[in-house]
Amino acid sequence: MARRRTTTVKTGTRRTTGTRNPLLLVALALVVCAAGAAGWGGWQRYAASHDDAASFAQARDDALAAGEQAVQNMNTLNHKALEQGLDSWEQSTTGDLHRQLVDGRDAFAKQIAEAKTVSTAKVLSGAVTELDQRAGRAGVMVALRVTVTAPKGEPAVKESRLLGTLTRTSGGWKLSALGQAPVGSTGG
Repeated sequence: MARRRTTTVKTGTRRTTGTRNPLLLVALALVVCAAGAAGWGGWQRYAASHDDAASFAQARDDALAAGEQAVQNMNTLNHKALEQGLDSWEQSTTGDLHRQLVDGRDAFAKQIAEAKTVSTAKVLSGAVTELDQRAGRAGVMVALRVTVTAPKGEPAVKESRLLGTLTRTSGGWKLSALGQAPVGSTGG
């Protein structure tokens, strides 16, 4: 129900002013609040998409995923699909490591074909140890379980930690170095 507002003028006469609809006032307040919330949400989304922390986190996640996959590739090889496995090694690497693999490919293929082994790797965990986006370098530590199956005997299972250096290329992050992580002692 609309209320009429009355005021008394100095002359002692009463004058009635316009009516105010409370529903209209509530609707107007809600529109103002919604516009403010939409503006705030838009600003927050814009700020988040242009935040360096988000960009850094994405680069870190990309490097970790590429590093884990490359380390797994480098520890997986089946003598029955040797060329495919060695191609995977080469596609996962760059720099000196890549050159070493290419230069030693024939000799390594001969060794694996004679041994008739199958190696499979499973990544247990991984972490980025350093990341320099500007230089396009990253370091990863990957823990993995490697199972080597020879034609005779039981499969041999070994868990190890490897340190890898990644270099960003036009094809994404690739391994440029890979080695065993040092094992320290915690003596007191």
